[in-house]
Amino acid sequence: MKVLIVSGIWPPDVGGPASHAPELADFLLGRRHSVEVVTTAQAQPAKQSYEIRWVDRAAPAGVRHARVAAWIRERATHADVVYATSMLGRAVLGASLARRPVVVKLVADEAYERARRWGLFEGDLDAFQRFGGGLRIRALRQTRDRALRRVAHLVCPSGYLAALAVNWGVPRERVTVLPNAAPALPSLPSRDEARAAHDAEGTLLAFAGRITRQKALEVALDALATVDGVTLAIAGDGPDLPDLRRRVAELGLDGRVRFLGPLSRNGVLTLFRAADASVLTSSWENFPHTVVEALAVGTPVIATAVGGVPELVRDGENGLLVSTGDHEALAGAIRRLIDEPGLRERLAAAAAPSVAHLRPDALYARLESILSEVAR
Repeated sequence: MKVLIVSGIWPPDVGGPASHAPELADFLLGRRHSVEVVTTAQAQPAKQSYEIRWVDRAAPAGVRHARVAAWIRERATHADVVYATSMLGRAVLGASLARRPVVVKLVADEAYERARRWGLFEGDLDAFQRFGGGLRIRALRQTRDRALRRVAHLVCPSGYLAALAVNWGVPRERVTVLPNAAPALPSLPSRDEARAAHDAEGTLLAFAGRITRQKALEVALDALATVDGVTLAIAGDGPDLPDLRRRVAELGLDGRVRFLGPLSRNGVLTLFRAADASVLTSSWENFPHTVVEALAVGTPVIATAVGGVPELVRDGENGLLVSTGDHEALAGAIRRLIDEPGLRERLAAAAAPSVAHLRPDALYARLESILSEVAR
């Protein structure tokens, strides 16, 4: 089988698709399939044993989108099936022009994300589903739904997002819930060694991912300002990084918030091992890779109870859940982690076992089966 993988980001970018797409490519190669990749990047990606066609992310949006669609169309003619982790519209357009079927990993509601980005809507994802909106909102939804109708099969990491897709009109039989895989752990330093590498003194919290409005990291900063003796390490980059740096200065948190920049996957895993907890303050989420990664290395998670997060983080068992946008509740959860005797140890002990069922070989084999069926 010849598979064209489409991903909006690629290592060294930090984010779910940048972890998932290379892992899948390596798995498929190991199963003797042929793989090519189309992605966007800020610089030429590192050479792999398969071809990576990339479009410069610095190009104007219209130019970039056209180039991506053209690459997908051109390379899809040499593939049996297209698998897209993002860039839904471009992937569907390019595959359709090449007359090839496309399987999509749905990680977001593109209509919602564009409405937020364009200032047409300010609420959360659930509220957007109930929001009527004007002509532009309806046009965004129609564009999303037209693309999804042309998808041969939809893979959703969370039951939450799968239910939304069915409500948008995707036939239930064309939707599969397939959680994100836990990482195959490399040789990592011990917790004490990881803490020493990050100069961790006192309580260390960690975040890794794209720094965007969705992640609502200002909530974490507001909570941090009310809890003494806690440091937050932030790994990643993104459009909201300058605003976040300004907020750190406004709150007088210089020295207590460390911006580490993008890290390799091993670097992220080492950071999580060093941390007392991983923090996720998102306004909405699907099934976050970074939550799986933190739990896999034995680190509990403090997160907002949004989207598919409660399918993974069980309050009081492997982490703590709080309401979205509530910095006081987040501060209370952090204090509880610090002050309640034995709590962190109990949560940490349950962390890795809670994601043991998310074995990469089993989950990627299921995805391989879906791709093969669609290709046939």
